[in-house]
Amino acid sequence: MTAPVAAPPAATQAQAVPAPRFDYLPVTLFGAVMGLTGLSVAWRLAGAQYGLPLLVADVIGWLALATFLALALAYGVKAVTAWDAVMAEFRHPIAGNLFGTPLISLLLLPFVLRDLSPMLAGLAWIVGAVGMAILALLIVSRWMGSRQQLAHATPAWMVPVVGLLDIPLAAPLLGLPHTQTPAMAALSVGLFFAGPLFTLVFARLVFEEPLPAAQRPTLMILVAPFAVGFSSYTAVFGRIDALAETLFFVGLFVFVVLVGRLRDLPGCCPFRVSWWAVSFPFAAMATAALRYADHAHALLADILALTLLAVATVFIAALAARTLFGIARGELRQLS
Repeated sequence: MTAPVAAPPAATQAQAVPAPRFDYLPVTLFGAVMGLTGLSVAWRLAGAQYGLPLLVADVIGWLALATFLALALAYGVKAVTAWDAVMAEFRHPIAGNLFGTPLISLLLLPFVLRDLSPMLAGLAWIVGAVGMAILALLIVSRWMGSRQQLAHATPAWMVPVVGLLDIPLAAPLLGLPHTQTPAMAALSVGLFFAGPLFTLVFARLVFEEPLPAAQRPTLMILVAPFAVGFSSYTAVFGRIDALAETLFFVGLFVFVVLVGRLRDLPGCCPFRVSWWAVSFPFAAMATAALRYADHAHALLADILALTLLAVATVFIAALAARTLFGIARGELRQLS
């Protein structure tokens, strides 16, 4: 008579399923790549216009690339070992919009990669552009397919659709054929949706409860449609005209308002990785100011551009130092 086969020990069964790793890691942390890459672009422009050392731009760019690779690896491990957490994040009415941050990172990294490998830079741009188009379609379909709550209309809603404005930025540098049409399409859709989304989010901020402390840094995202829209417009048309100047000045106005709103952030809110949401709008505004200064040839414009570059550099350096300090102390889970 054959002896019954014993069931495998519970410990063995548990080993068959990989333990969740980095399940706490938010996709919004890719905003660090956006901020660093944007700051690298700003320093490169400042080097060309004012003779500032290009080595600073190169160092920041390499840091952005290293950060992207580290985050892509960590989030890839999360996707393999904690897929349910990834899907829960994507389905969230606010956090799901921030899945545009890794795609925008791919659209910005060609500024760093073009000197290393033009082919790799072109591939990153293509993947980012296609991914952003698909994400924008999915998110807009989600918004129109079910009733949304006004309380969920936060600045993060700007990312998946208005993020299309990042597609034209690096396109002129890559030398790829047939990029003018997708760049023009991205600029058109991004600017078209920027108006109603900004109005919707502004109405939510005025008439609803204030944003929770953890989401307050995302207010700075409201600068992006104008600052990035200005740079995207000039990349597509190759000139700064009345519409471009309008985008720049509106962005500058919104930036000043929001800096005033966030000035007490360090005192009222504990540091979280969500603070990185501030980094890219800071860098984008500095980049826009540098481009405008090159066009205006005015001392006041030069002072404004260099001031914004200095502020963005100090702020992003402080964010990087605080994040690395938290990682060294094993606090990443708490900071997330």
